[in-house]
Amino acid sequence: MKVPPKLNSYCPKCNEHTEHQVTLYKKGKERGLAIGARRHERELKGYGGQKYPIQRNKAKTTDKKTLVLTCSKCGRKSMREGIRLRKLEIVR
Repeated sequence: MKVPPKLNSYCPKCNEHTEHQVTLYKKGKERGLAIGARRHERELKGYGGQKYPIQRNKAKTTDKKTLVLTCSKCGRKSMREGIRLRKLEIVR
């Protein structure tokens, strides 16, 4: 699916429809000292192994691409979850 680099969308901060710049969401690096990571390490420590089953084979062939919309007026970023698709392309 092809998406334009700029589109008109509602901005909750400006309380009006403004032009937004479109980028594709990319997950950041996970923090090793976050409470969830520490808890998971503690569960794996010692005998007993994994606390829940590891998913070996992926069930879905596609994933939902998330768009990050940045307001050109105030700079507020909002996310919009897209539909399931194999490829999302931002056409320049």
